[in-house]
Amino acid sequence: MSDAGVRCTVMRGGTSKGLYFLADDLPDDSAARDDLLLRIMGSPDARQIDGLGGAHPLTSKVAVVSPSERDDADVDYLFLQVFVDQAIVTDQQNCGNILAGIGPFAVERGLVRVDDVADTASVRIFMVNTESLATATFPVRSGRPDYAGDTAIDGVPGTAAAIVLDFADIAGGSCGALLPTGNPVDVIDGVEVTLIDNGMPVVVMRAADLGVTGTESPEELEANSMLRERLERIRLAAGPMMHLGDVADASVPKLTLVSPPTGSGNLSTRTFIPHRCHEAIGVLGAVSVATAALLLDSPAASVTRFGPDRSLITCEHPTGVFTAAIDATVQPDGTVDVRRAGIIRTARMLMDGVAFARS
Repeated sequence: MSDAGVRCTVMRGGTSKGLYFLADDLPDDSAARDDLLLRIMGSPDARQIDGLGGAHPLTSKVAVVSPSERDDADVDYLFLQVFVDQAIVTDQQNCGNILAGIGPFAVERGLVRVDDVADTASVRIFMVNTESLATATFPVRSGRPDYAGDTAIDGVPGTAAAIVLDFADIAGGSCGALLPTGNPVDVIDGVEVTLIDNGMPVVVMRAADLGVTGTESPEELEANSMLRERLERIRLAAGPMMHLGDVADASVPKLTLVSPPTGSGNLSTRTFIPHRCHEAIGVLGAVSVATAALLLDSPAASVTRFGPDRSLITCEHPTGVFTAAIDATVQPDGTVDVRRAGIIRTARMLMDGVAFARS
């Protein structure tokens, strides 16, 4: 970083938007790096008016990418959540939406070479936050990502090229186990919950047990101060139970309220991330919730309307639906042995240039 700025690419990944950097373009020291990112984003400020942040957690995200030294990966991807109104940068979670842009970014920046005659590319990605692997497969043309296509995802206008994300061994990446307490159901503050981590630590609970229907708009739920206070009590209690420690200043675990589906999905969701209500649902959050639905007698299972193929779970959310494919076996004791998970996202490069940090 100098007065000349730092190279930066802005990409939409899934239903999020973030700043993508090569690791070599940022300071090696994590404290100096985080300070720089806060100043580039314009945090702490609710509007992030003096930076590139979009005044919302979903648009205040960073991907740090570098060539991988692993035999089973092409690139390493570190996700950083930059808080909007606090001077906090955290690496305590992954982000599957921003992950959708990693493969195209790696090709755009020359970290992965693609033959000019190839029509698809596959990039193996090591997710540093959870020490797990994902493979992104997407169309290319003349050696570069082809962002145009006819795939629509709820929460994003128009259509774009499909990016297929395949996950392996993501269970327990943050918490050490798929079910960090060993139980499919625990009780916190009188509420039955499933504490689960299949790529994202999530507290799953029935909306009805919190006194809401689970079909309210994000604005209605955010305006419910009594609900938010109770959710925060549950989240703070869940942190140590999930081996995450004190989560008062952390962006995990997420909180998902589940209820019976109202449309074509298998269950309805409202997710707090953790203090704002998501207008959709995160990629890895949806994978964790879909996995929770497979747990016998769990809050999610009790409201899920299963289809003929239980490996496909469609989560309804405020702006549409999200389908996760879970390759898993339910054991006789009701626990789940997860092998793989897959989803489809889209991404698009929005800008490539130089970012200038606030002094």
